[in-house]
Amino acid sequence: MGYELKQSDILDLAHTLDGRTRQKGDELFFQYCPYCHGGQSRDKNTFSVNLQTGTFHCFRSSCGRSGHFVELARDFGYQLDFGENWREKKFKRLPQKEITVRDPAVEWLKTRGISEETTRLYHITTRKKDKSVLVFPFYNENHVLEFVKYRNTDPQRIKDHGKEFCEKDTKPILFGMDHCQGFERLVITEGQIDSLTLAECGVKNAVSVPTGCKGFTFLNYIWDWITKFSEVVVFGDHENGRITLLDELQRKLPIKVKAVREEDYLGEKDANDIYQKYGRQAILTAVENAQVVPVKCVKRLSDVKSVDLSALPKIRTGLQELDQIIGGFYFGQVILLTGRRGEGKSTLLSQLDLEAIDQGYATLIYSGELADYHVKNWMDLQAAGPDNIQVNYDENNQPVSSIPADMLHKINEWYTDLAYIYDNNILNDDSSELESLLDTIEASIQRYDIKLICIDNLMTAMDAMPGEDFYQAQSQFVKQLKKLAVKYDVVVILVAHPRKTKEAISNDDVSGSSDITNRVDVVLSYSRDENNSGWDGTLSVLKNRLTGKLTPKGQEIKLLYSGKSKRIRPASSDKGKVYGWEMKERMQLMNLDNMKSFHMEEWEDLTDEL
Repeated sequence: MGYELKQSDILDLAHTLDGRTRQKGDELFFQYCPYCHGGQSRDKNTFSVNLQTGTFHCFRSSCGRSGHFVELARDFGYQLDFGENWREKKFKRLPQKEITVRDPAVEWLKTRGISEETTRLYHITTRKKDKSVLVFPFYNENHVLEFVKYRNTDPQRIKDHGKEFCEKDTKPILFGMDHCQGFERLVITEGQIDSLTLAECGVKNAVSVPTGCKGFTFLNYIWDWITKFSEVVVFGDHENGRITLLDELQRKLPIKVKAVREEDYLGEKDANDIYQKYGRQAILTAVENAQVVPVKCVKRLSDVKSVDLSALPKIRTGLQELDQIIGGFYFGQVILLTGRRGEGKSTLLSQLDLEAIDQGYATLIYSGELADYHVKNWMDLQAAGPDNIQVNYDENNQPVSSIPADMLHKINEWYTDLAYIYDNNILNDDSSELESLLDTIEASIQRYDIKLICIDNLMTAMDAMPGEDFYQAQSQFVKQLKKLAVKYDVVVILVAHPRKTKEAISNDDVSGSSDITNRVDVVLSYSRDENNSGWDGTLSVLKNRLTGKLTPKGQEIKLLYSGKSKRIRPASSDKGKVYGWEMKERMQLMNLDNMKSFHMEEWEDLTDEL
């Protein structure tokens, strides 16, 4: 009876060898080729097995291994069912006779700190005809000899034939299984000398792997036994800042896996080196101090610093009612601003930008719809305020707002190193080195210490970075914005249009991918009020991830709009905003008046004396 291909066998072997696989059609791709392991460059996903035909192939030209799954299983010791009595024929049946421990083995192991008692307890010997080759017998938990490993001790033989080799066709299991008692803790090392070292120091249940740090097929044959242990401590070799065996055992075993701490290696490579240099207690300390390997992106809740949310740094919006609801724009947040076309989202955005500038934060604006001079003109008018704006009339007798040159100069000086704008003209260049918008934002954050990014709007921003799947690209774009916000502790305000044009806007109405509102922290909706109810527009909080506070229906924030200055202010307040440039001017005038008064008093005192 021959072997019948089973997808379950392919998947099981994949789990044993790698575990990190992905399926594309009928092809199962391994993260790394089991033969070449991706080469020096660690190339990924170059090896696949066809789930229908069983053929495998490595696409790396320097490897190029190919064949049938049966051969793959043979090469890596995976047991297949070829019919009756197959399991009995798969592995060589070793003679179960008493092993004579020879003196050369005892003497050589003494040079590594292993006593004669431990050597004899584990039946370590040498070949009868070649005393320079150590013999390590592997007994299972039932004291049955199933695997044999050899180690050359003569330097010339190591140079010619390698250091270690195994008895052909024997079942790979763990060395030391027959000395394990109970199932509380199992300590696994890479080499047999290391597990003997642990036994020498009194560490219970110390074992070592059969074929080095890259062979894990032994798990197939001891799975029921090893998974009975409450925990495993990995005491592999410490090489290049990593501990061998750890990653694979952590990924494959469904039980708690601990690792010896890097600092407990005391600068040495393995357990035997530690023992020979620092003694027994160093080994015991290393095992006892072993820690659970943390799951990536998971930490103890108790390790999280307690934070007063109200004390977190943030940018105030300048709209008191909004700040009372959302607390302000917290650093690390992405804010989505939506509203119908032409109703003032860009105006509100530029004013929010000015508020950040007034608090001393550098800002960056991307406008895909307005020319840079248009953006600047509106922001200058908002910064100036209605009391500092002149109104003239054009040839069509339409009012035109303008700012006196001296005031405009002061406004420009005020935000010189705080206000930046993305140069849309660069999009007309044919340069092949054009950076993506996200790259430009990140570079600007790093170079200019930007703390607020205003993107107007999502649709035009996506035009600047086209993708194959537009909705997926939108979702990824917002995801990357969130990563930038968290990474650099900045605020991002993103404008997006709604789908609907008449009814009240909800989170589900934002145009584009429905995933957008899921990724942001705050959703604001701005709209004009067409009922002429004493205010010009309303602002609604549709989502507020930090505090959960929203604006109930009918209790939206009421706002007034000034066509002269383009400013938006709360309808509940009649106070006009005085920005930093004007405040500075007023303070200078006040100081000048104080100086005049002071000098006048001095003059009067002087004339009295005369």
